[in-house]
Amino acid sequence: MSETWSGRSVLVTGGLGFIGSNLVLELIQHGAKVTILDCADGRYGGNVRNLGHAIGQVRILDVDLLDADALIQIVPGHDVVFCLAGQVSHPNSMQDPIQDLDMNCRAQLQILEACRHSSPHTMLVFTSSRQVYGRPQTRPVDEAHPVRPVDVNGISKMAAEHFFRLYWEVYGIRSVCLRLTNTYGPRMDLTSPGRGFINVCLSQVLNGDVVSLFGTGDQQRDFTYVDDVVDALMLAANQASGFGLAYNLSHPASCSLRDFVQTLQQFIDVQLRFIPFPADRLSIDVGDYSGCSAKFQNLTGWKAKTSLEDGLRATLDYFQTCRHLADAETLQS
Repeated sequence: MSETWSGRSVLVTGGLGFIGSNLVLELIQHGAKVTILDCADGRYGGNVRNLGHAIGQVRILDVDLLDADALIQIVPGHDVVFCLAGQVSHPNSMQDPIQDLDMNCRAQLQILEACRHSSPHTMLVFTSSRQVYGRPQTRPVDEAHPVRPVDVNGISKMAAEHFFRLYWEVYGIRSVCLRLTNTYGPRMDLTSPGRGFINVCLSQVLNGDVVSLFGTGDQQRDFTYVDDVVDALMLAANQASGFGLAYNLSHPASCSLRDFVQTLQQFIDVQLRFIPFPADRLSIDVGDYSGCSAKFQNLTGWKAKTSLEDGLRATLDYFQTCRHLADAETLQS
């Protein structure tokens, strides 16, 4: 893959965040020249420490994605823009819908406008969400399934997808949208409030707290390891067809939230309890979900390869190592 990225100029919005930093590190390894556009203050999960020793190999711009004048100056000259920056919390999207709209929809439109006016040959890859489907009517969910989001986050993502489609059809701005579901792995944000089940669960486990599952814990999900998602993002950016469309990214093996915790118990002590669903969470819960990625697999050959066991083992190893290093630095200071 290195020959397809060596020397290419790439912009990653949200490149200090979870998925973004993993993508940036992989791009650097393959020889790309990477610029990161992110909020360095960490308001949306970005953390310069995610880059480790690679921080000197990238250009980091602390720029508001809603600053149209700035984007007009930044976007030109980049072969690919990965549009990863966004507001990811579903509960927070209901509490502050305007912020969610700004980050997940308006900001993407600003990037599209920058491309339309000054960089029409740039390829765009946007990370959307399975949340656009709402509560599944049938499973596994493929792209023909009706879209009926149950929260503001899903609506914002869905609207952004339509902007990418429209700008391809009308202006020829190439793009691919990937609908992610339950991504996990090293560099996850385990501290910010309002994050999803995996973030909260891993935070509780690593802190030695009791893990709380809403309801019975039998809700079905598919969990995708971040390395597989990064592979998909890079494949999407190199496509010669399929522009303006949205594709599911899902793991072929779904499991319950209870099964997820029990898999964790293979590697670390976990205490588990079940609590009633809070009303605000229940109103936006999608129930059981499992997705079908056949459309994207047919386009690119991509398939999630990492088992839940291997992915969780690697994730725990990463965070436990980080904790040991932090403790060592504290002792030395």
